[in-house]
Amino acid sequence: MSIVFDQQQKLLTLATANTSYQMMIDDLGFLHHLYYGSRTGMQDMSYQYYDFDYAFSGNPVECRKERTFSLDIIPQEFTSFGVGDYRLNSVAVINSDGSRAARFQYVSHEIRKGKYAIPELPAAYENGDEAETLVVTLRDDVTGLMIRLYYGVFEKKDIITRYTEFFNDGNAPISLEKAASLCLDLPYGNWDLLHFHGKHCLERQPERQPVGHCLTTVGSDRGMSSHQHNPFIIVCDHDATEDHGDCYGMMLAYTGSFRAELEQNQINAVRVVMGISETAFSWTLQPGESFHTPEVILSHADGLTALSHNYHRFIRQNICRGKYHLAKRPVLINNWEATYFNLDEDIIYGLAQEASALGVDLFVLDDGWFGARYDDNAGLGDWFVNRKKLPNGLPHLIEKINGLGMDFGIWIEPEMVNEDSDLYRTHPDWAFASPNRTPNFGRNQLVLDMSRQDVRDYLYGCFSMLLRENNISYVKWDFNRSVCDIYSNALPPERQGEVVHRFVLGFYDLLDRLTSEFPDVLFEGCSGGGGRFDAGLLYYTPQIWCSDDTDAVERLLIQGGTSYGYPVSAMGSHVSAAPNHQTGRIVPIDTRGVVAMSGAFGYELDLKKVSDEDKREIKDQIEQYHQDEELIHQGLYYRLTDITKKLHYTAWQMVSEDRSKSLVNLVVTDPQPNPAPLHIRLKGLDPNALYEIDEDEHIISGAALMNAGYTFPPMMGDYRSLQMHLHRMKNEV
Repeated sequence: MSIVFDQQQKLLTLATANTSYQMMIDDLGFLHHLYYGSRTGMQDMSYQYYDFDYAFSGNPVECRKERTFSLDIIPQEFTSFGVGDYRLNSVAVINSDGSRAARFQYVSHEIRKGKYAIPELPAAYENGDEAETLVVTLRDDVTGLMIRLYYGVFEKKDIITRYTEFFNDGNAPISLEKAASLCLDLPYGNWDLLHFHGKHCLERQPERQPVGHCLTTVGSDRGMSSHQHNPFIIVCDHDATEDHGDCYGMMLAYTGSFRAELEQNQINAVRVVMGISETAFSWTLQPGESFHTPEVILSHADGLTALSHNYHRFIRQNICRGKYHLAKRPVLINNWEATYFNLDEDIIYGLAQEASALGVDLFVLDDGWFGARYDDNAGLGDWFVNRKKLPNGLPHLIEKINGLGMDFGIWIEPEMVNEDSDLYRTHPDWAFASPNRTPNFGRNQLVLDMSRQDVRDYLYGCFSMLLRENNISYVKWDFNRSVCDIYSNALPPERQGEVVHRFVLGFYDLLDRLTSEFPDVLFEGCSGGGGRFDAGLLYYTPQIWCSDDTDAVERLLIQGGTSYGYPVSAMGSHVSAAPNHQTGRIVPIDTRGVVAMSGAFGYELDLKKVSDEDKREIKDQIEQYHQDEELIHQGLYYRLTDITKKLHYTAWQMVSEDRSKSLVNLVVTDPQPNPAPLHIRLKGLDPNALYEIDEDEHIISGAALMNAGYTFPPMMGDYRSLQMHLHRMKNEV
């Protein structure tokens, strides 16, 4: 049993392979959070806490004489505003009488076999696991507002998932102004926050800072999870390293505006609250109605590497779905950086011929194939073939490319519309725009109101027809601007606060309809690169274009930062041209390949401009990638260098789960004169085994490679790189 209730002590304990999570129901019905961390068995963890009269910490009426019990001090599972807890709250309401208070107390709990699902939202699923679900019901007796706290326990994977259902069990409407998915109190410790900031072309940059006595917020109000912040944070011990120290991961499976908040209180306890951003959010619950929040994926581990491994396995096996969630992916080439909007059938077919000769599996036709799409100022919304560019239509082009032995993929941007389009001229009310205001433009495009069923039905009709009538095996789904001017012409004024969330639900609905109807199509998520890189999107698309920055040196930090929470199999990563189109940097073709291979591999360049020598290298890269893909995508990922520190090289390693194979990758980013030996301790190997290195009869024990390390040969020149393969020998040390 991974969930146990101690009736006598009123303890609820969740147990995974290496962690314990415990809460307690007190005599007043308040739900205390007692512990989350390394496994403690069935120990009653309430011994850690003492009642004490902390000045200016108010007391419930039941305790006003003793004054030693305060909601402002005790660790809680879920907190509310207006009843004596002045710290971060998990829920804020406006009651029918205008008051804003709500006090939630225990009603009941239920332990279920299997993992819960969430209506209309992505959620982790069982995949050969034996998961259990705990549902704890709390209620505000004055208004009848009920909260059901859902916990999914994946014992073997050291994962606990959480979400919240709000149910109006009263007689009057209640407005939710904040509805968090997670509240986690960490009463003791000296904590750092590791979060992942960025911008377009430089996403998920790791930044680590001490958690202080202040409110710290990481979030997005852009209508998407965003380039600027990621809905994944780590709270770790101040001294935690890759290999040791308490590390707590909190990942929100949501592709819209979000908020993660942290506060250290007057007695040094830290609270984390995570969920939908409350900015512009309001949701009216009529009597008998429910509201469901997105899911948070929780994990605790000893060290950052072990935490990453927990998330990598779980996302691959319990978040990503469908044919490609574990299957090998095709090596693709995308025409975007080769042609931009300047494309026609002859140009595209010529590129495909070059790619086919080198062993590329899939050709992807990017932006510019539809409507009046000659630049980014027109055409979005008109999802019919531009016959001036492709006079024979898509089926003819696809048939020719299939004849080369390649599959065919295509780019779409469903949620967007240009003013200069037939769709907008027919349905201007379908685009977001505040009444009596000129809307803001991004990339000269507007955002369609995905909360509307008629909008979604139109888009479903366009893309289902596209996929039915054409032999398309891959779709790149883009989203190239942030969302603002949020107003739906289909909802009354008093319900406009629902639109920001209904927009995301509509996006999921369209994604679900298309991915369910076309299960053999590989969908890749994208948002100007990595602007929607989150577990919510990975539920529908097993890979996401990691960044529009294809510079291999910049990608070291982008992909390295992404690796803290997301597996390399989820990262779309391509070899592009040199000089690079984003930075102008010139990087050798072999180094571009080494970096791009740590992801869903492909190319994005004009092969007609590539030298014969580089073409031979590309052909070798593709062959090597096919040999190593299972190790790269399914193996354990180790960061061998600290990417948060300025070093002159970056190294990382993949190790198969059975430790029989390993791939070490190294890129020198800043060559040194008269360099010191480049010496690195490897990780994850079997210490009792011997490993052959690159099939050259150089045989070294796993213990030596991990404890003593390995010295790499000097590498001179700009951005040199190497890959080193290790194979376990039959004989052992």
